[in-house]
Amino acid sequence: MRQPDIEIYLKDAEHQAVAAWLTQALGPCSDWQQKGQTFQCRAGDIPVTWLPKAVGKWHSLYLESDATPWEDDLACAQAAYTALGVEVRCAPGSWDENESDEQADQWLRISADGVQEITWRTG
Repeated sequence: MRQPDIEIYLKDAEHQAVAAWLTQALGPCSDWQQKGQTFQCRAGDIPVTWLPKAVGKWHSLYLESDATPWEDDLACAQAAYTALGVEVRCAPGSWDENESDEQADQWLRISADGVQEITWRTG
């Protein structure tokens, strides 16, 4: 089932490289507008939020639409890894505020080793 939005975390990714990838994948990026710590733009018709160093060295990329070319976070994370060559992490499914802390710490890591389930304590 298609997720209502996409959120992935990229390690040490360059903002400009991400913008170039989004332009290729979704359409031209508008100028980035900085609001506090976050940067926002539109890639094609998709609202995009970039939060540098959201979790340590990990940057958050949030695509606020269900109209992306990707079915879910994992598909987007795999495309980002292929395009950018940086390690990417994402949740294994849609976020649910009722899930336990243990479930919330279960993530997927996409790297040269492929897709692996990991425990990542972000809180």
